[in-house]
Amino acid sequence: MTIVTIVKQVPEAEARVRVQGGALDLAGATFVLDGMDEYGVEQALRLREAGEASEIVAVGYGPRETEQALRTALAMGADRAVLLEASGLDDPLTVALALAEVVREAGADLVLVGGKQADWDSAALGPALAEALGWPHVDWATAFTLSGQAFESVHEIDDGSETLRGSLPLVVTTQQGLNEPRYPTLPNIMKANRKPLDVRPAATEESRSAARSYAVVERERRRVVLEGDASSAASELVRRLRDEAKVLG
Repeated sequence: MTIVTIVKQVPEAEARVRVQGGALDLAGATFVLDGMDEYGVEQALRLREAGEASEIVAVGYGPRETEQALRTALAMGADRAVLLEASGLDDPLTVALALAEVVREAGADLVLVGGKQADWDSAALGPALAEALGWPHVDWATAFTLSGQAFESVHEIDDGSETLRGSLPLVVTTQQGLNEPRYPTLPNIMKANRKPLDVRPAATEESRSAARSYAVVERERRRVVLEGDASSAASELVRRLRDEAKVLG
């Protein structure tokens, strides 16, 4: 089985940035593999070590410098990498549509992606990628195991944790607590320079147009406060969602 792990290069948490001419000046800033994505790479490696995967493909989207983050993933143990090179900043859905094509091409059944991107502080990419692939999505995993095509995942909820079970294919967003990412060793860093890294153009105008075709539905706010105890308020909310808003079957 092939696992795809999505990686992103971001400024180091303690990097100093300046604003010049109304724009961020990142000259001199140190860039690293996004910490959230490190958990995804590490989990893919552990699944391969457990005999549940045969290939790990690290995929990045961004400027050519993103190659550094991909080399880090290769040094950790990924087998090969793909960089979708883009000069600008695209929205998560455009990125997801482009990444989905690489996932399909790789024949992967599992995608691991950081729960939140450190630069945008956005948690949209994982759900957007699941939507683009038409796959189920498990968010904010703190434990994840595979047995063939069956998975078990634990994720956090408001009052504790919840265990989810199902079958692949699947997109999983990762976070701190899932594992402890390994440090690349010097021999593996040297090997990473010899591993395949395919650089290709990223989003075309066609994929951007596809992203824009997802219409945003706007509705007037109702500004209603439901009164009563929790049980009666919940029942009334369900009724309104079903009968008035028409968002429940």
